[in-house]
Amino acid sequence: MRIERVTDATAVTAAADLFDEPPIPAATERFLAHPGHHLLFAYDDSGRAVGMISGVEMTHPDKGTEMFIYELGVAPAARLQGIATRLVAELAAIARRNGCYGMWVGTENDNAAALATYRRAGASEETSFTLLNWDLLQD
Repeated sequence: MRIERVTDATAVTAAADLFDEPPIPAATERFLAHPGHHLLFAYDDSGRAVGMISGVEMTHPDKGTEMFIYELGVAPAARLQGIATRLVAELAAIARRNGCYGMWVGTENDNAAALATYRRAGASEETSFTLLNWDLLQD
């Protein structure tokens, strides 16, 4: 298996099944164009994309820069092979190289697979928090 940073929208389109929804072309181009946005794919030995992780560097005046894990996905047939853990580790390595002081992710309390993956990749659990959301597309 190899892990590579994706910079070409055609690669994203070819691996559309790794995303929750089909990639939106304009959003894909915008994401890939920003140097603080990271999209990594894991490829199996045949060259097929079997996993993905996206991360966004976020900077705040009194905190510095941290990496936010936006999304992590592995094809069903490739799960339980350590691919997700390797993707998280590679994104963490990029974050370190880019001077991030930390990395974080949010997931549902009952998402046992995600919790196990992030813990295996070295994450420690912080206190719980409440997620609030604005749906800006509603009238």
